[in-house]
Formats: sequence, structure tokens, C-alpha cells
Amino acid sequence: MRTAIDQETLRALVETASVREIQATRGPGGAGFALSARLGGRWLPIRSKREPIRVWASLTAIERFCVKAGIKRFEVEL
Repeated sequence: MRTAIDQETLRALVETASVREIQATRGPGGAGFALSARLGGRWLPIRSKREPIRVWASLTAIERFCVKAGIKRFEVEL
């Protein structure tokens, strides 16, 4: 069973409209921000190739990532 979605898989899921909800939350320990995608009924974090959860330093950095990945909308939970 999946516990996270890698960045390339996220791009493919967005292109096929399988993922419609993306949420940015505080990263582990309150440092930076992390993204999660709702796949089916579960929220799965976005991971990088080396880290189990990818953490961005700012919401601006997340916005740049989302534009490149084709994500047009995401929610921010503080």
C-alpha cells in the first residue's frame, strides 16, 4: 500500500485528472511546508527521490513547483 507519492507520479496523476485536491501544510516539526494529494479517500504526502516527505522552504517555492507540475489550485492549511 502506498504511503507517499513521488513527484513524477504526481505529474502523471494531475495530467490524467486523477488528483483534484492538493493541500499545503506545515512540514515535519513545523519547518517549511509539505504538499499532500488526495488520492481516493486518503491524503498522501509528496516525496522526493531521497526523502520520504519533500519539504519546501516557502509557499512561493511550492507555487513554482505546482506550476511546473500542472497543478492549478491548492489549499493552504496553517
